[in-house]
Amino acid sequence: MLRRATAAAVVLAGVLAPAAHADGGPGGGICEGAALTITVCASDGAATPGAPGSSGAAATPAGTSGGGSSKPSCTYTRLDPQPPPENMFWKGHDRAEKGAVYGVNCPDSQGARTVWLPDGQTPGAAPVIDPEAVARRAVDSMKLTGPAVASPRAAGTYVVGMPMWMWATPSPTTFGPAEASATAGGVTVTATAKVTTARWDMGDGTTVTCHGPGTKYTPDQGKNMSPDCGHRYQRPSADQPSARYQGTTTATWTITWTAPALGDEGTFTETRQTTWTARVGEVQVLN
Repeated sequence: MLRRATAAAVVLAGVLAPAAHADGGPGGGICEGAALTITVCASDGAATPGAPGSSGAAATPAGTSGGGSSKPSCTYTRLDPQPPPENMFWKGHDRAEKGAVYGVNCPDSQGARTVWLPDGQTPGAAPVIDPEAVARRAVDSMKLTGPAVASPRAAGTYVVGMPMWMWATPSPTTFGPAEASATAGGVTVTATAKVTTARWDMGDGTTVTCHGPGTKYTPDQGKNMSPDCGHRYQRPSADQPSARYQGTTTATWTITWTAPALGDEGTFTETRQTTWTARVGEVQVLN
């Protein structure tokens, strides 16, 4: 149970809000703040500063043993005022149910999240586990890799000014979707991963961002540009190492996860990269 609270405001979703404060009433430790603001609460289990028996010691994050160097656990903060019932923060619950939306802040997580908790389940009693960390463990089991680049081909020769079609061969491990679950502390988190963008560094100082694996070229396309992932080199690669452009394709994987036992969910991203080369020459015109 939180006995003394300190506050450090973290703005959720980039929305600025008035400063938060700590509730010093009986059974305090429930931090309050403006809507869309998460307040990180801490407690050392000691009396309120200035009260009899108070040591004045620095507070330690909630969920720790109150001393030592154990890593801080997730902290839960009731949002005040509560967001509108139709807001996604309610996780499908409504005001007819006895509960409220809390902000959640976990060490080493990407930003802050929200969770719905029933009345009577105080933040200190909520599971002190970081579901995003569990989701990352699930992602590690997926063995996600960089794109399987099919074009440009190392054996091919491309021409200055002509359309180059770039594409990768999709699979669950190179483009998704892939799904896996992991469990820690009795909490199971399911993660789904899918590539949302592929950034092609062409080796000539330009980049192309594609929202998919690209389209495979067929002879009937002639000199048309790729409809979704193409490039034109403006100079030959003769002056490049090994007379080839050195390119990379970086896939951004977007991972969505759910933790039903906590009523929590979220997203984060990871990247995977593949290197490739392309020989580009000029057309020789005979008179």
